[in-house]
Amino acid sequence: MLRLRPLLLAILVATPALAQQSAPAEEPWRILRPPQSTLVLARDGSLIGEIGREWRTSVALGTLPKYVPQAFIAVEDRRFYQHDGVDMVGIASAIKDNLLGGSRGASTITQQLVGNMHPDIIDRSDRSLSRKLREQAAAREMEKHYTKAQILEAYLNQISFGRGFYGIEAAARHYFGKPAARLSIAEAASLAALPKGPAIYDPVRYPDRNRNRRDAIITLMREQGYITAEQERTAKAEPLRTAPNLGMSVAAPYFVDAVRTRAERAGIPVGEGGYTILTTLEPALQRQATVALVEGTAAVEARPGYRHQTFANKKRGSTDYLQGALVAMDPASGDVRALIGGRNYQESQFNRATNGVRQPGSTFKPIVYARALMDSIAPNEKVADEPLELAYDQTVYRPKNADGEFLGPLTLREALAKSRNPVAVRLWDRLGADSVIALAQRMGLQAPIAPYPSSAIGASVVRPLDLVSAFTAFANLGVPVEPRFILRIEDATGRSVYGQATRYLAPAMDSSVAFVARELMREAVENGTATAVRRYIPPSVPVAGKTGTTDDNTDVWFIGLTPRIVAGVWLGFDRPKTITPGAAGGSLAAPIFGQMLARWGGLSSEPWTPPRGVVVAELDRETGLLAEDTTPPERRYTEYFVAGTEPPALRVDARRLFRLGPIVGF
Repeated sequence: MLRLRPLLLAILVATPALAQQSAPAEEPWRILRPPQSTLVLARDGSLIGEIGREWRTSVALGTLPKYVPQAFIAVEDRRFYQHDGVDMVGIASAIKDNLLGGSRGASTITQQLVGNMHPDIIDRSDRSLSRKLREQAAAREMEKHYTKAQILEAYLNQISFGRGFYGIEAAARHYFGKPAARLSIAEAASLAALPKGPAIYDPVRYPDRNRNRRDAIITLMREQGYITAEQERTAKAEPLRTAPNLGMSVAAPYFVDAVRTRAERAGIPVGEGGYTILTTLEPALQRQATVALVEGTAAVEARPGYRHQTFANKKRGSTDYLQGALVAMDPASGDVRALIGGRNYQESQFNRATNGVRQPGSTFKPIVYARALMDSIAPNEKVADEPLELAYDQTVYRPKNADGEFLGPLTLREALAKSRNPVAVRLWDRLGADSVIALAQRMGLQAPIAPYPSSAIGASVVRPLDLVSAFTAFANLGVPVEPRFILRIEDATGRSVYGQATRYLAPAMDSSVAFVARELMREAVENGTATAVRRYIPPSVPVAGKTGTTDDNTDVWFIGLTPRIVAGVWLGFDRPKTITPGAAGGSLAAPIFGQMLARWGGLSSEPWTPPRGVVVAELDRETGLLAEDTTPPERRYTEYFVAGTEPPALRVDARRLFRLGPIVGF
């Protein structure tokens, strides 16, 4: 004779009165408002993420097509409108199935809601009889205090759909890229398949499993009279198409984290949910930044002689592989248009773009050169790239070049383009550490810069975001701008509760100095260490920039400027070590910058026009002096001077003009 399973037998014979006696004092029958999430939108209004422990946006039952809740009723609780919270018929059927060797649950939607909403009181993983009786009692009590519509609405907004998505709205948004109000019958059935096993019937990972269960639910909906036979045929014929990137326009988890940090610093409790944040991120640029960083780091790992663990063959849970960070800003507004803080957010949430501190190497040199221009040192003045010894703090500092050579006297233009270390250190020593550090701080660098000669070539650590922000001073002709992530935050009623305006800092340098410094950096792109950029960006687009490589090739950088974007790329390991012999910012980081912008397609060919206070001259590249009639074309180049530092032959003696009388224009 077949034996009843003890638990099911006990449930069958348990009377409502017995269940009522077991009801706990904590009132697990109450419907509570579940945690909500905050939506994070890109500048175009598309979804890029959510903030909250549970990603959920509750919606009213009346906003949903009738077939959406009906799909759940059909598969989870077909007698939902007949029972009092506990389906005794369903329990009897479950016992019968068990007697025949099958397996079926008997929990109603109301019982599921009780357990999901009050897991601290009703632990549904507890298989004991006492838990089942307390759950039944709470379900019956809930049905006394709330209507069926209220219970169904709470259920649809409460349950988990896997991947951290809770409630029908979040599930529809992330699996199908649309609000729940626009779900089709087939899509509603696909979501109704998930409560039984979100990981088992995940429509993204296991589309065949989900489709099979979806079609079975569609059949149940027709059998129970919720849809017609024609609707059944149409729904089953509909392909299962999930939204790319889980319903988000682009993956930007590090950016979303940075947004949350800044919102909370502003006193907006976005972690409690219910807010909508409009950000500065541009999905197209973020997408291309991600592709460029993924491909660029993989290309480094594929280089001959690369001996470290690669991303493809990393150990489970390990982050000891080549990392990268990228920041792209609009210099006109400070808007952060793209940001990546690492190669894999799931494995490491540490944001290297905003929180990482690393030596910038030679990307710091433009600040030294800008200070030299402020001190009336002309760009064609020659400084020795020769062995140098500086005594400091009981030590002797001897800067060397990466190639181990010295090239002799070089103009500032040549020295910056070729990134010669002794030249930058000589300028630092000549100008004084305090003056260079003061300029760096005015440009927005927040990390302390040590007053040591090695800081001239980037020995003091910086954050990538701060360094990119500092370079906006060159783009904006002397005026740095703070990074901006948030345009507006609205509460659940649509009321604006926070807005972040563009914030320019005080001018760090004269516009003429910034322009000439930027022109020196153009030389690095056209003829110096960053020529790799021109493999991707056409000559019609103005580009300036500076590469950086630290000692032992542990960090490589490129910070670049175009008329619309200032961006920086960093590559290295979390625990610094040599990337690969011969690693350099020009060969590893600069191509990522170029590929990102070339694929983005938002580049501008708008020329950089000299401001007042800049003198233009044609020089001889070999001598650094004014070109003469006999100077061959290949040696001629255009140089820009801060007024007063141009060659003497170009200077105008105002007193002499006065003696000659007024100048008459025609």
